[in-house]
Amino acid sequence: MPMRTMLVAATLLAVGALLGGLALPVPADEKKSAPAFTPAERAERTLHRRAVEAVIWGMPAVNYDFMYQAAVRDAKAGAGSNKIVYWSRLSDWKNQTLTPNPDAVYFMPFFDTKDVGPVVLDIPPADEGGSITGSVMDCWQAALEDVGPAGVDKGKGGKYLILPPGYKEKVPEGYIAMPSDNFQGYALVRSILQTGDDAGVARAVAYARRVKLYPLSQAHNPPETIFVDASDVVFEANISYDSRFFESLDRMVQREPWLTRDKAMIDALKSIGIAKGKPYRPDEATRRILNAAADEAHAWLDLKYQTMFSPYYDGRRWALPMSAELIEGLQTQFSNPDSYPVEGRGVVYTMAFFSPKRSGAGSFYLMAIKDRQGQPFDGGSAYRLTVPANAPVRQYWSATVYDRATHGLIRNLPRSSRSSQTPGLEKNADGSVDVYFGPKAPANKESNWVPTKAGGQFEVLFRFYGPEKPLFDKTWKLSDIEKIE
Repeated sequence: MPMRTMLVAATLLAVGALLGGLALPVPADEKKSAPAFTPAERAERTLHRRAVEAVIWGMPAVNYDFMYQAAVRDAKAGAGSNKIVYWSRLSDWKNQTLTPNPDAVYFMPFFDTKDVGPVVLDIPPADEGGSITGSVMDCWQAALEDVGPAGVDKGKGGKYLILPPGYKEKVPEGYIAMPSDNFQGYALVRSILQTGDDAGVARAVAYARRVKLYPLSQAHNPPETIFVDASDVVFEANISYDSRFFESLDRMVQREPWLTRDKAMIDALKSIGIAKGKPYRPDEATRRILNAAADEAHAWLDLKYQTMFSPYYDGRRWALPMSAELIEGLQTQFSNPDSYPVEGRGVVYTMAFFSPKRSGAGSFYLMAIKDRQGQPFDGGSAYRLTVPANAPVRQYWSATVYDRATHGLIRNLPRSSRSSQTPGLEKNADGSVDVYFGPKAPANKESNWVPTKAGGQFEVLFRFYGPEKPLFDKTWKLSDIEKIE
């Protein structure tokens, strides 16, 4: 071997020995050791950690279950599914779902195919009586299909057929098939107001009561659809961030099949006591850990919520409250093998429910949590939103205030929103509209005022129903909300 080669080899061996086999001395004050936990402490820490991840992962299913339980308990719908819960008036604060729309008539068909097989959701055609904007979702709130003018039926009406997991039989002619990997789910059906007065609300309710829900096995002689009015009850569907969250999650695990994408959670849930086919009976010590874990997960998701707002318009505070990656996942059953935005999904379903199959077809939303100066909205201060003239909507726009802490309508207030259909809403000379938010109405502006409550923060969701091109190409821009007192 040439001398030069031998010297290079010897040098490399020496360096390798120094770096790999000969440890350099470390000063005593730089030595660190892992905390000394007992086996019991390590088990508690693992339980806590896995429970936090279970909250983030399980949020949309628990969100669904809390709504279903409210339907059974508060609306007195009773056990069993395949019923339609609705509000016969515009919703007030008693509708404690997450960011509900108080300017639309809500109908919520809950379905379960496990015992009855395929279920028919019969949507009436849009006509002089009204129209529907809505979507059908599985219990993970991923879209199955849109209905109404923005859906498959294109306003002609149609029989949507919700199929249970693994359904192999031929779908009868005349039905719009919606295969689902889950048994349970619901539809959010908004009956669109033609006018915002009492007569307009009554017409919208009468139109949506033409919706039918029944098992396919009874299609030859459909039973009368059961409608349950929730208008006069406190519909408590806000999520509980304590051990009750895991009771709800257990109900969903017991009832639904495991999806391939979620099998990594099977062992993690077993470690906190949730396992398919086994009773869920946490002891008091475990409940204390679960309470703390749910609270920590809530705090983490709220922090992520505050930081996920990327402006829809350059230099303004309005944002689309959902990432493009999550929208794609919810609309495709997370079919992208390289994407599964569980954390983003968890964040969204702490503050909302529902997902459409097609973005921007029937409705579009922008959220603001800060004023023009970048400060959080304070319920004790006064603000103004100027909605420019010629808002790009075929139907209507609305601005709604929610409690920042719960994402529900602020309790015990007379109203929560103003819309372009609000009776008596005043316009400016140029066609724009000023909407005011605050604990008291500005002088001579009560018709354009949305009350807030001192002592807490709020957020504002702006809805566009029947959105049009100027919204998406941003030739029409929504103004920031400005503090005036």
